[in-house]
Amino acid sequence: MAIWFELGIFVVVLVFGLWQINDVKKARRATQSRREAEARLAAQREAAASNDTPPIPPA
Repeated sequence: MAIWFELGIFVVVLVFGLWQINDVKKARRATQSRREAEARLAAQREAAASNDTPPIPPA
């Protein structure tokens, strides 16, 4: 009877570990997509800012 108890605990721990791994993968994907979006936005702002400045006349 004790073997079933130990097996049950093992299965619960295994499922919990797999669930945590899936959660970490999801968080990494969200972080990566957020960083990519921020980089795109920064590039757009930089491109827009460089177009807004008037040319410097020669000295």
